[in-house]
Amino acid sequence: MDRLAPQLLWIDCGAAALAGVLVLLFTPWLAGLYGLPQGVLQGIGAVNLLYGAYSFSLALRRRRPLALIALLVAANGAWAVACLAMALRFAGSATGFGLVHLVGEAVFVGGLAACEWHWRGRLAGPKEVVAP
Repeated sequence: MDRLAPQLLWIDCGAAALAGVLVLLFTPWLAGLYGLPQGVLQGIGAVNLLYGAYSFSLALRRRRPLALIALLVAANGAWAVACLAMALRFAGSATGFGLVHLVGEAVFVGGLAACEWHWRGRLAGPKEVVAP
């Protein structure tokens, strides 16, 4: 599992970008399949694209301040909670597919947050060497 650490930000940005594009591209169809309002799905897609852009900006860096990693972890954790809240909010109207998507996304981004926090030191990149 340690071999995964260097690729974690690329996994994060790739998954978020792919999810965002697919949800936005197929919003009308997904609204029917999921039993969720189109506006909710558009919001989910937009948030995923924003997360993808932020984690991509971190993945491109050789060195990453720990504060920026912590911000990503906090954002992923907050999004996991938001997805669970949406699942509860729409439990009476969403289909099983919609609820599985929301809970699955919560589990996935919550897992990313846990892994990114665990490996935050490695994700920060090489330490600067101070000349004597």
